[in-house]
Amino acid sequence: MRAGLPVTIETMTPNQPGQPPKMPIPGVRNLIAVGSGKGGVGKTTVAVNLAVGLGALGYRAGLMDADVYGPNVPLMMGVNRTPMASGDRIQPLEQFGVKLMSMGFLNPGDKPLVWRGPMLHSVVQQFLRGVDWGELDYLVIDLPPGTGDVQLSLIQTAPITGAIVVTTPSDVSLEDARKAVHMFHQVRVPILGMVENMSFLNCPHCHERIDVFSHGGGRRTAAEMQVNFLAELPLDPQVRIGGDTGSPIVLRKGEGEPYLELARNAAARCDEAAKETGPKIEISD
Repeated sequence: MRAGLPVTIETMTPNQPGQPPKMPIPGVRNLIAVGSGKGGVGKTTVAVNLAVGLGALGYRAGLMDADVYGPNVPLMMGVNRTPMASGDRIQPLEQFGVKLMSMGFLNPGDKPLVWRGPMLHSVVQQFLRGVDWGELDYLVIDLPPGTGDVQLSLIQTAPITGAIVVTTPSDVSLEDARKAVHMFHQVRVPILGMVENMSFLNCPHCHERIDVFSHGGGRRTAAEMQVNFLAELPLDPQVRIGGDTGSPIVLRKGEGEPYLELARNAAARCDEAAKETGPKIEISD
């Protein structure tokens, strides 16, 4: 039998000696990272509707698309313009009262980005500190799926108020969501809570509830991992239509209520996290 090769894995987490301190983003009160353990769970849909929902509730909100390989925010927000620069700062675009920045604005079309870690780190820092975000109550950051370079670059350099982990009720999705929760715990980012997306379908014909991807796994997993459960979001064709046409469903009266409730719960959890860690920045009214 062959002897196994010795493998040494070194990890670096925030706040280790030799790392620069996390500097606040000028004018931004709270940073909310929206992540998932895997793709295909509707993470960007949740991030978009969360940011627009916060704006609809009267907060000053921004949305940073850090999913540089799959930047879907421009399509979902119905924006296809190119940002302008003022001095050495990029001016974010704005839609539905939400300030926006995405690689999709700078690299439109179907051309892929073939980048390694250092370039990803550079663009994340440019989006965080090279964009003139102004004064925001909440900057929602749509992370790529998984637990890779972009997540670590962001977490190691910015004071994240808390993270939201998006999952579906299926066991496959929940297995990866647990990894995402453990990742945020490992790097000492508070978990604002879990969101169960595509939780159920209300049949338009018989009007009965159908649990397409099982049901209740997100709430159960949140309880097991001792994190808050923020929302159950339905599997609704109007969500897909809104995303494809740049009209987020949170803006639709009645149908958008689950996403408004998510925004309310996320804001409340940010307030609780701020009380636990202390205020990060003072913003004038």
